[in-house]
Amino acid sequence: MPSSDITRPASEIVARAAELATSTLANALDAVGLHNNVIVHIKAVAPGFRFVGRAVTVKEIAGAHGEFSSDDFRVGAMIDAAQAGDVIVIDCGGAEASTWGGMASLAAKIKGVSGLLVDGAVRDLEEMIEFDFPVFSRHMVPTTGRLRLRIEDINVPVVIDSVAVSPGDLIVADGTGVVCLPKDRTEEIMEIAEKLDRDDRAAVDDLRNGLTFTQAMKKYKGI
Repeated sequence: MPSSDITRPASEIVARAAELATSTLANALDAVGLHNNVIVHIKAVAPGFRFVGRAVTVKEIAGAHGEFSSDDFRVGAMIDAAQAGDVIVIDCGGAEASTWGGMASLAAKIKGVSGLLVDGAVRDLEEMIEFDFPVFSRHMVPTTGRLRLRIEDINVPVVIDSVAVSPGDLIVADGTGVVCLPKDRTEEIMEIAEKLDRDDRAAVDDLRNGLTFTQAMKKYKGI
């Protein structure tokens, strides 16, 4: 499926999500019954990395060195499929061979891609930091994926750390973790999350003005 065929959440929704922490969004996901849309075991490869964007999904498979050809390792195709503001989301089944490195990070940064999420491995940490390209990955390894990985398809449903991700879903990642907002429910989730965020900000003000934590929890959380 070409990237242009993805149904993407509106830019206004993406901008609103960028104002919220993943913790707040996870609470909103609970409120709408989406209890399994938090990606737990994949974290930022460096402190301070965060992103928000629409998912361009990639399905990869892994094998022994030499099982695949260089032509199977089509990293450029992932970047070509993405538009500015998208996030590239790679399902490699947790494989420990790198599917992405420093040069790809620079190319994606120049194109305006918002970040990368990999259930697998990446390498060239120092270059990712230098290019300020946010990467979240299960593994950081020096081992190349060339001859070990094959891209099976782009913009198909994938599974990242047991979370189903469809092309165009909204991915939000920060220092706490990663959440996936299904593209057909983003407005509903955002309205709840923004209400929770307003309550949290008001509670912070009240705490600074002398309210106890117990009192704040009762006032804003009902507990």
